[in-house]
Amino acid sequence: MLGGARALLMHAAHPLVVAGARQTGMYTSDPWMRLERTLRLNYLVTFGTTVQANATARHINIVHEEINGIDEVTGLDYDALDPELLLWVHACLVDTALVMERLVVGKLDDAGRERFHQESMVGAEMLRLPRSSIPQTVSGLRSYIDNVVASGMLRRTDGSEAVGRLIMDPPPETPQRPLWRLISFWSFGLLPERLRREVYGYGWNPAQEAALRASLSALKYLRLIAPPHLRFLPPAVTAQRRIEGRGPVVEEESESLLPGGFRMPDDA
Repeated sequence: MLGGARALLMHAAHPLVVAGARQTGMYTSDPWMRLERTLRLNYLVTFGTTVQANATARHINIVHEEINGIDEVTGLDYDALDPELLLWVHACLVDTALVMERLVVGKLDDAGRERFHQESMVGAEMLRLPRSSIPQTVSGLRSYIDNVVASGMLRRTDGSEAVGRLIMDPPPETPQRPLWRLISFWSFGLLPERLRREVYGYGWNPAQEAALRASLSALKYLRLIAPPHLRFLPPAVTAQRRIEGRGPVVEEESESLLPGGFRMPDDA
């Protein structure tokens, strides 16, 4: 939840990614539930069994096959299966995960960060992003993001404004909504500076930067003393138990069943 908001803001800054979301009505028709379903699909690919992960990837790819057209903002063609767009979405997710791990957990050394990056490519390939299109190192991935930010391609659109509002002021029914003021602060604060300023118009100063670092340091400490059910995602716990042979074998179960008791959403 903490990192997902930052990744979403980065995704929404790309007009061609937003064009696909606009086509599906993601930001106008019950956006929060659609975002939650997208997150659950990601859990299936990451923590599900082989059957579940493959079925989820097929589902996502079928949906993406129908998302294409001409962007009304830039006049450019967009296609949800375009490797360039898939790479931007993937890079934002991986970079955000590594940023949050470093600031809130801090257990991965350089080799661990590289391993995480390499392992993330397995899921990317399942979603039709060729491994050859992905920068092969963490520093290469970071340079790629910096280059996209500097290119001028990212911009303010109706989609980015909708996502910005969603993060700043989520619907009343949002789970743990009282925490979202702090999550919003972290999410905008951890964006690349140019993206934060030019796309979202979010002001920033040294006092805010100090507050960001102090609050994340406090979160890192609180995480150490928090009970396991607050530190670990249920799907991740279920997957770990399965790997260690401490949980039920679920390959034969319905491929729509998520680890942790979730179920495959009806759409993406």
